[in-house]
Amino acid sequence: MIGLSLLLVPCILALLVAGDKLPNILLILTDDQDVELRGMFPMEDTVQLLGLAGALFHNAFTPTPVCCPARASLLSGMYAHNHGTRNNSVSGGCYGTHWRRVLEPRALPAILQHHGYNTFYAGKYMNDYKGQEVPPGWNEFHGLHGNSRYYNYTLRENAENVHYGATYLTDLLSNRTADFLKRAIQQKGSGDQQPFFAMVAPPAAHQPFTPAPRHEGVFSKKKAVRTPSFNHPKEDKHWLVRSSRLLPNETISTIDSYFRMRWETLLAVDEMVATLVAVLNESQSLDDTYIVYTSDNGYHLGQFAQPFDKRQPYETDIRIPLLIRGPGIAPESHIHTAVSLVDLAPTLLAWANVSTPAYMDGQSFHELLSTDSDGVPAGSFPRSLLIEYWGEGNRNTYNPECPWSEWDNLAQCTLDADCHCQDAWNNTYACIRSVRQRDDRIYCEFRDYENFLEAYDLQLDPHQMTNIAYDLLPIERALYSLRLKNLTQCSGHSCFV
Repeated sequence: MIGLSLLLVPCILALLVAGDKLPNILLILTDDQDVELRGMFPMEDTVQLLGLAGALFHNAFTPTPVCCPARASLLSGMYAHNHGTRNNSVSGGCYGTHWRRVLEPRALPAILQHHGYNTFYAGKYMNDYKGQEVPPGWNEFHGLHGNSRYYNYTLRENAENVHYGATYLTDLLSNRTADFLKRAIQQKGSGDQQPFFAMVAPPAAHQPFTPAPRHEGVFSKKKAVRTPSFNHPKEDKHWLVRSSRLLPNETISTIDSYFRMRWETLLAVDEMVATLVAVLNESQSLDDTYIVYTSDNGYHLGQFAQPFDKRQPYETDIRIPLLIRGPGIAPESHIHTAVSLVDLAPTLLAWANVSTPAYMDGQSFHELLSTDSDGVPAGSFPRSLLIEYWGEGNRNTYNPECPWSEWDNLAQCTLDADCHCQDAWNNTYACIRSVRQRDDRIYCEFRDYENFLEAYDLQLDPHQMTNIAYDLLPIERALYSLRLKNLTQCSGHSCFV
């Protein structure tokens, strides 16, 4: 395939800010926010201020549907098989030695800082970050220790660790980010032309699903989306999902409660977006700033009788929100090209007029946001993306409250999920997610004892109810398998397919 950059080189300059003035960049990253189950419903201001004032991406995906690997991909521009973060544990590469010593010093923030950007971080960083030090690349850092929390948390505040008890984390992050924007803009106004890169990562909509007091009960009458797959065990799925049984009413009630609370946690994020846009607008910096809104992965709630989690290769788990506004982006642009979190680092670097390093697997999509002389968006192009996941499960993840053996090597088995286990040692797979003119498909190979296959035609079967992998012609299946093998071994430009 001819590279997108070769097809659209004339459009590139349309997005660069005139002269030597580089744009500001604000990146907002939520946690476990889905698209398929109407996860953007609470985000009225966000959709209005970012999506309708800029671009809405309809085919944005996570490269790995779990927090730490997805965040590592966003920051490094690399697929997990190259950056080595495979799950949320230190042993799985989450804030491990390789990340800290080799990859972090050459990740997105370090590059932008090296090229003159004033960099800021606030919120959840990596699941196993414990405040050991300020990671390289950040001029100002307010990083959360460990996984998402809403109260009773510790932040690495530049040179020290500070504990907070009763301050709602999303609100604190909003205030800290707004203060930074004001200071950075004031600096520029005093003659310092240094642009800023600010990244804020609130805990919503991750467990424990704690809304701000002002938002408790706002969605009290809502229930989880009853997709065709809701509480519908299917025999044509891989063994972990196939082993699901019908969820009892008590678990369905829990799912409905979690659904409501997830939406309610996002209301504070929507307020954050409105606050930060207002700060930029009042300081006349909004037109000079790219604002990106996305999530690390999606989430499922009851689909195929799997209670609540991510970690599966279905659209609920892998499709993510992506909204962008900024210089040169026409309002209400709709982008249908498939893009991944691995593409964000190259795209942000392109805005900063920095070439994509050869080790990055992602491909800049900033040309898609440019418009012609009539204000028409550049269009779309065919794309295939890699989705990969390494299952977790060992004797340490055994829950004696559930009726499984510790030797089953299962994980995420909890009483509130009726002991439906959401993960296992061999819940390991690689998928090719293809979005082309007449091809909207996913093809997956599982590394389990069955070498199981799953494939879906999303145009005909958007809820992935019927596995067509074994109905494909042998030559078609072989071609998908070859393309997938190449992607799982790709590095740098060889990942562009």
